[in-house]
Amino acid sequence: MVNEIASIIQQAKLLRRGKVKNIYTLPDDKLLFEFSDRVSAFDVVLPTPIPRKGEILCKFAQYWFETLDSPNHMVAVVGTNKMVVKKLKMIMVECIVRGYLYGSLFERVKKGIVKINGEQILAAKLPKPIFDPTTKSETHDLPITEKDAISAGLVTTNTFRHLSNKSIDLYLQMSEIASKVGFIIADIKFEFGTDEKGNILLADSIGPDEFRLWPKDRYALGKTQEAFDKQLVRDWLINVGYKDQLDKATKKDLPPPRPPKLPSDLVAQVSRRYIESYERITGRKL
Repeated sequence: MVNEIASIIQQAKLLRRGKVKNIYTLPDDKLLFEFSDRVSAFDVVLPTPIPRKGEILCKFAQYWFETLDSPNHMVAVVGTNKMVVKKLKMIMVECIVRGYLYGSLFERVKKGIVKINGEQILAAKLPKPIFDPTTKSETHDLPITEKDAISAGLVTTNTFRHLSNKSIDLYLQMSEIASKVGFIIADIKFEFGTDEKGNILLADSIGPDEFRLWPKDRYALGKTQEAFDKQLVRDWLINVGYKDQLDKATKKDLPPPRPPKLPSDLVAQVSRRYIESYERITGRKL
């Protein structure tokens, strides 16, 4: 198997350079994911890499694919930051599950765009996890309703409900594992695709770029939470005013302004927290 994979990888051809990973085509309907140290926030790739980020995202994805009760597209992990996967027809809906009132959901609730049950306080735990899907875009993902997703031909009614139920189930599985080592998974993004037989498989990657991770012992209702995920970077960009500049450019239909370089202390902190979250949740050492 190892020799077969090595032979296949020699035939890799670059298909697409994404925001945080490079994707290569392989023979036999397979793809190669190369997880980079690039970091993106608010759909903009930042100029400063995060050391070991690619390795952690790759190994985190491997752990979840091996652990969760769900068929998935992983074939093998190669080296520290590469994964061979089955080529799927991707479902063009990003499957977001939210367990806490935070991020864009909190903003939409404040504006009256979305109505929820329970406390309407920042970081409040929701009575039960909710499915909050978005469009799947290379530029900017937007919230989408079941009705709109179906009318746009992105999914059927049965597929949408399957994605909703499966995503919530996976979120609960992950939350239980994280809780045992002192973490809260506030929300998460899953992606799915179909194989040649029409089976729906869990796909893409699952790590701190896809979920918000908070330490349980520092959780505080009504406050910005301490993050062991990409939120650290988002918060810094908000504090230095870049998010405001970006929003103004978006409203005027202008290109995004050039993002600032991340300070070295923030880069080191993000790298340390990615490593810590991986080692605590998986029980594996890097």
